[in-house]
Amino acid sequence: MCGIAGWVDYERDLTRERDVLQTMTATMKLRGPDDEGVWLAPRAALGHRRLAIIDLDGGRQPMIADQDGAPVAVLIYTGEVYNFRELRGELEARGHRFKTHSDTEVVLHAYLEWGAGFPRRLNGMYAFALWDVRAEELLLVRDRLGIKPLFYQRIGSAVLFGSEPKAILANPLASPVVDVGGLRELLAFVKTPGSSVFRDMREVRPGHVVHVRRGGISERPYWALESRPHEDDLPTTIRAVRGLLEDTVARQLISDVPLCSLLSGGLDSSAVTALAQRALTAEGAGPVRSFSVEFAGHAEHFTPDALRSTQDTPYVAEVARHVGSDHAGIVLSAAQLADPEIRAAVLRARDVPIAFGDLDTSLYLLFRAIRERSTVALSGESADEVFGGYLWFHDPETVAAETFPWVAMRMKIHGASAAVHLLAPALLAQIDLPGHVAARYREALAEVPRLPGEEGAERRMREISYLHLTRFLPILLDRKDRMSMATGLEVRVPFCDHRLVEYVFNAPWSMKTFDGREKSLLRAASEDLLPRSVLDRRKSPYPTTQDPAYTERLRGQLAGLLARKDAPVLPLLDMARARAVASESAGAADELVRSSMHQVLLLNDWLTRYRITLAL
Repeated sequence: MCGIAGWVDYERDLTRERDVLQTMTATMKLRGPDDEGVWLAPRAALGHRRLAIIDLDGGRQPMIADQDGAPVAVLIYTGEVYNFRELRGELEARGHRFKTHSDTEVVLHAYLEWGAGFPRRLNGMYAFALWDVRAEELLLVRDRLGIKPLFYQRIGSAVLFGSEPKAILANPLASPVVDVGGLRELLAFVKTPGSSVFRDMREVRPGHVVHVRRGGISERPYWALESRPHEDDLPTTIRAVRGLLEDTVARQLISDVPLCSLLSGGLDSSAVTALAQRALTAEGAGPVRSFSVEFAGHAEHFTPDALRSTQDTPYVAEVARHVGSDHAGIVLSAAQLADPEIRAAVLRARDVPIAFGDLDTSLYLLFRAIRERSTVALSGESADEVFGGYLWFHDPETVAAETFPWVAMRMKIHGASAAVHLLAPALLAQIDLPGHVAARYREALAEVPRLPGEEGAERRMREISYLHLTRFLPILLDRKDRMSMATGLEVRVPFCDHRLVEYVFNAPWSMKTFDGREKSLLRAASEDLLPRSVLDRRKSPYPTTQDPAYTERLRGQLAGLLARKDAPVLPLLDMARARAVASESAGAADELVRSSMHQVLLLNDWLTRYRITLAL
């Protein structure tokens, strides 16, 4: 895994901009701590930071393809292509010769052989920039589900790009301006494909190629979800799901560095851990390492709620024993979760203040601890979106709501969002989040690929599946990428294999819930792998602390912030409500209050550190 940055300009000699390129590239150091490389030509400047995973000696970048001693194409690449061995064999049969054993070189030669349509042949998670020296054209390519990020911005004659906004903002041409549209994107908890919080900055859409030429910029899809009749019966479907899972987990175990799995004790991560253990055992390797997150004192403070009815720890222990993994629990304290330095590290990773509260700080701390022992981790992320695991998939009220189901469920449980709980009413009226969310919902529904003749519940659940895969999952994938790459850890997501996503998307909802529970297909496909208790466990999201000490630390920090006269966040707040929250007596507070305090602290830090200009 790596970080990329670059600059294309048809009116400037970029060979004179090495210092600026190196500054942009240096912002990606955490994503790529092992090596750095830059390449400059009059019209293009490409920078790369490398986290070495495969072919540790031969995979240096930028990687250049030569013909007759002259460069014809230059690639900077982040991610993994899991079918690179098959592609390499096909390319060798067509006369290509390779100097390394890396997947990066396979991607480069795939472009030379098949042209700009070659991403359709790739299976993996990736984001890359490819400069065609002969045509003086740039391709920006992102994987099908948007696992790896890639941003770009046109400023005059220049096009700047990078794995994260910070790479673009490091160029003197760019400015951190956020307008009303940016605040909507920040606060809505609904991903608008292609949009960014920063004004005029774009994100390459999942499954798309951005083509930069002298005549301008164009973007086109090379992949999209399609609706097709599902011809397989239930037993065949279960076998197909199992076969796809076995294949993708085996592919994603390829690594030249230590590898592990993330284990929560839920169905998704437990299935991945069990399949990884089986695959490693079959190769004479293993056991698989597994890691979980735990909170100090969590057992004594835990209270079941609408989303989390059980604790993870007992299930984690049972799965680890059952599959035989080499397991370690990472225990986090309230002091760590509320540490302003950790919060600042999360902000630097994200570039924007997302209202995830301790869900982000704990994930960052977990990944930082894992990185001391492993460089690659397998995750169960996206199984809920693919198989229909969330509570709101199965709640008739939220299914029927004329909005995004997770938004409807949030309002049902909390009555508000943590992102806006403490903001000033006048600001909220200006932003008009309800209107923004309604417009995005209509746009998303209009995109849904329809199946002729499909009506009623099946039609609605296809819509809901599509909304999750295109508007909700990208938020979670971005979180997972930013928190992991900020620690130099590569996280792989087997449930995002596009073959599996396509297959399950087209399985009828009645088949996905054939036993009356959530994720019926995944449960059936994993039945021989896991203990009964885990197979029967109700969905429980990533854990959050309930420690009153965490709440009181946030209250103290918020009170200190409100006492300052120069804090840039103050004009944005409902001061009466913020003071009330900060002054409440010691004790537990619900997740909404905790996350809203965290959000205000993070927002103030962002306005200060990033020198944000709010164009409201």
